[in-house]
Amino acid sequence: MVNAQAGGQWYPPEWPERIRALAEGGLTPVVPKRAATVMLLKDTGDGPAVHMLRRRTSMAFAGGAYAYPGGGVDPRDDDRHVRWAGPPRAWWADRLGVDEAGAQAIVCAAVRETYEEAGVLLAGPAPDSVVGDTTGDDWETDRAALVARETSFAEFLDRRGLVLRSDLLGAWTRWITPEFEPRRYDTWFFVAALPAGQRTRNASTEADRTVWITPRAAAGAYDRGELLMMPPTIATLRRLTAYGTAAEVLDAAPARDLTPVLATARLAEGEIVLSWPGHDEFTQHIPTGGALT
Repeated sequence: MVNAQAGGQWYPPEWPERIRALAEGGLTPVVPKRAATVMLLKDTGDGPAVHMLRRRTSMAFAGGAYAYPGGGVDPRDDDRHVRWAGPPRAWWADRLGVDEAGAQAIVCAAVRETYEEAGVLLAGPAPDSVVGDTTGDDWETDRAALVARETSFAEFLDRRGLVLRSDLLGAWTRWITPEFEPRRYDTWFFVAALPAGQRTRNASTEADRTVWITPRAAAGAYDRGELLMMPPTIATLRRLTAYGTAAEVLDAAPARDLTPVLATARLAEGEIVLSWPGHDEFTQHIPTGGALT
């Protein structure tokens, strides 16, 4: 079931009960799993467009909501044999606020998930090159093997003779799923430009539609209640409206603050107030015993 607030903000119907339980000390938060998602960009006459997918309405989490390609870290994503180009692991560790193994795992997850869900691969045969078209049958066989976890990303790169291009990614923001959620993720959001010669496709079993849309158009559709999105998605889209090209977005990434955004829930005057620091538009007021208002 999908619910929406004013505009197109997505929330599940069980939130009020779980928020009350957390606020009253009756809910122990689960440890969030690390994840990565990528905002793929390409230039258009109206500015940069971003690749988005719509989660199937049958999905238990955020069904019908628009999001970016992404997913959880595979335990094998920190394999030390991953071929690597771009800033060293130590640089990424400092940028992402984790150790070097964790940094590699998060960057690998970003690149791997983009390939698994959008068919776009940020890797090349040399540190200064990128693969071309990845839509052939042999590429699809490899992609399916990655999705099924029959092969690791490191094994895939080695067999193909490819180098992961970490320099094609820019770390943009970091959001942690609220403590009252039963499924929690610590997610790093990255930006990347669509490599020349490659094209996106709906390769995800979790999505029923994909679109290229400008951030301004997507945000407008959200405000009109036409597109459902979770707070991190619409928040990142609003930030992207300030840039005129994909290159400008990538250039701005190194200065972005990666302090995690984590929603808080507190009891105040007979209601629960749910808020996301720095993002007032998502504040929710939940009367005790009531539903989101």
